[in-house]
Amino acid sequence: MACGFTDGRKNILGLTSIIEKSFALDPFDSAVFVFCNKSRNRLKIIEWDGSGYWLYLKKLEYGRFQWVEAGDEKTMTITDDELYNLLASPGLIQKLRRIKYGHAIA
Repeated sequence: MACGFTDGRKNILGLTSIIEKSFALDPFDSAVFVFCNKSRNRLKIIEWDGSGYWLYLKKLEYGRFQWVEAGDEKTMTITDDELYNLLASPGLIQKLRRIKYGHAIA
């Protein structure tokens, strides 16, 4: 997980360049690499599957992700469960409204 924010306009090549040059990690490792934009409402995750990269994007309509600020450490390792909790965003304060048959449901 990249601490702090990453330019949300970066594509796979830009993100793998950050992984190699800034973090001194191998983007071909059997790991997923998670990045967050400055507004903390979008996550990008890249993963090498042996034949190519997968790029996952999650954009929140409301709320923000809980994210670690940049400090001395540029990256941190998280477990599968921690990644799941991050994606499920249990710390978000958000109110979702859905429109069904022309009526708002709170």
